[in-house]
Amino acid sequence: MKILIFNWQDITNPHSGGAEVHLHEVFSRIAKMGHEVTLFCCTYDGAKPFEELNGIKIIREGNRFFFNFLVPIKYFLTFKKEKFDLIVDDMNKIPFYTPCFVAEPILGVTHHLFGKSIFKETIFPFASYVYFAEKIALSVYKKLQFVIGSPSTHKELITNGFDENRTHLIYYGVDHQTFKLNEIEKSKSPLIGALGRLKKYKNFDHLLEAFVLVKKNISNAKLVIIGDGDDKERLIAITKKLNLTTSVTFTGFVSENEKVNWLNKINIAINTSAKEGWGLTVTEANACGTTTVSSNVEGLRDAVIDNETGLLYEYGNINELAQKITLLLKDDLLREKLENNALIHSKNFDWNVAATKTINVINKIIDERKI
Repeated sequence: MKILIFNWQDITNPHSGGAEVHLHEVFSRIAKMGHEVTLFCCTYDGAKPFEELNGIKIIREGNRFFFNFLVPIKYFLTFKKEKFDLIVDDMNKIPFYTPCFVAEPILGVTHHLFGKSIFKETIFPFASYVYFAEKIALSVYKKLQFVIGSPSTHKELITNGFDENRTHLIYYGVDHQTFKLNEIEKSKSPLIGALGRLKKYKNFDHLLEAFVLVKKNISNAKLVIIGDGDDKERLIAITKKLNLTTSVTFTGFVSENEKVNWLNKINIAINTSAKEGWGLTVTEANACGTTTVSSNVEGLRDAVIDNETGLLYEYGNINELAQKITLLLKDDLLREKLENNALIHSKNFDWNVAATKTINVINKIIDERKI
């Protein structure tokens, strides 16, 4: 089977996140099943125009701001002639509206709807553009079969009129060969960490504010923020303003091995996001034997079993966030119980299972077109 994927970015892009991890992990496994998989995405500084990565043929063209306008042009000039059996539309932020121009069967993939949370991320004119583009897409995409990674997003699509029988909940996975317990021991001194793209809607600033309160009770506590993104400079400025410079480390972009080492070393992982598709960083931390404190929002409440694998707090409640971090740093028995439960729970999520279920949905779509 020849499969073509439209997505804004590939996994090597500095701006990539959970959506790109999902795409790569699932479709690299589908490629190993013997299918031909091609990804068309935007380019970035230093990127090769063509590359094959784990069985996926990657074509990079156009910049990340106008790539959506390039997709239909490239489709009509090139891809339509290549007779693909299926198009995968990874709907993330600004949609491509493939149902309006693609002739082949389409599989829709989405991770979460931004909705009003986009206004936390960017300036009003651009946020409005994304908000209304997504609103329009909900009616354009309704007839497609969709793969969704979390119960929250699944419910959100159903609420917006999608057919429950055509929206398939397939949980995100974990690469257990990579994310696992290793020789790195937990920090002997209190160390909390936050992992992810440094974006405004992920609210790392909430963690910095809460960390001020944590240090009033645990003066030797340290914080490491793992990752990179366009909100980094603002966060560094906030760190200085709060007099936290000597207690907070920004790692910048790290390799997978470095990420795993950090997830093994930190005592608690924190996720303060306003909304997530699932909370992949939570599951990855759990697979490394680390429990989490996460905001009680869509996606994260799916990834965390409150008081069993981690703790949830009211989004935006800085005092509650600080209290729950302090509790876990002081209560070794509670933290160890959550760590053990989290490690066991993480075994329920596997990319091999996700890939098998996804190819089953793809076969249904192909069979449906034949009728």
